[in-house]
Amino acid sequence: MMKTKLGRLALDSPITVASGTFGMEYFEIMDVFDAPILPQDKLGAYICKTITPLPKAGNPPPRIYETECGMLNSIGLPNPGLQCFLDEELPILLEKLSIPLIVSFSGGSVDEFCMMLETLEKAEGIAGYEINVSCPNVENEGIAFGADSDVLYQLVSRLAPLTNKELIVKLSPNVTDIGRMAKAAEAGGASSISLINTLWGMAIDWQTGKARIPRKVCGYSGKGVKPVALALTYQAAQAVSLPILAMGGISCWQDALEFIYAGASAVAVGTSNFTDPGAPARIYDGLLEHLKAKGSGIKDLIGTVS
Repeated sequence: MMKTKLGRLALDSPITVASGTFGMEYFEIMDVFDAPILPQDKLGAYICKTITPLPKAGNPPPRIYETECGMLNSIGLPNPGLQCFLDEELPILLEKLSIPLIVSFSGGSVDEFCMMLETLEKAEGIAGYEINVSCPNVENEGIAFGADSDVLYQLVSRLAPLTNKELIVKLSPNVTDIGRMAKAAEAGGASSISLINTLWGMAIDWQTGKARIPRKVCGYSGKGVKPVALALTYQAAQAVSLPILAMGGISCWQDALEFIYAGASAVAVGTSNFTDPGAPARIYDGLLEHLKAKGSGIKDLIGTVS
């Protein structure tokens, strides 16, 4: 009933957590209590924070600001770098996880992306990859590859032959034609796509005229982006036959169901994790009860919006 498939990867649950929103520190509250806040069997997969070839400290604080309906962030992909991830973080993840691990990564050039994938392929225990070409908070990475369909195609077509594992391309919403970008990912050999990453956003202190975040324009996520995320999910689903991992303002099971109707095969909970780490479990439970009452499975409802 709750089983689904994301490209080459079979999932026991359609619920995942968005990259960068559920760090390793959350494992302390997942399965260590008699009644864990988030049992792993309610997640279809775990997506780690995006890693880059070399360590990154991220952008200087303040880099998070809560808006009237959502959150601005300019975190900037802080991570220990590829080698440290392989040496230190990956063994911990594999020890703690009982569900598939999807590694999210980004690079500053096509060759860097390829180098990272080739290196990760040598490691045991990784079920798939999320290629982050949509982060708005770093220079010369992320969105630099996700805003041009020709560049995106060239990147994905170089990466696809390097792995037989799940290859998810994370698309940016900050483009004029999401369908064109989805088609480029599909033509390049992606086995699924994920969307949306954060929208462009900004906040200004009306008293001083200063931007709330020094970077000024940064990433906007949370409840306020849901209508945009739904529309882009639907448009992408109409453009390609690839499975979609959808995200953007999901905070309850009804939200998740809407994305499934729009064409998503699975959904990721993001900003809600910061205020309620138990949100994915609540969403799973609510969606399961609804499907039982309806007598349907996830696969029966994907893309059936009328």
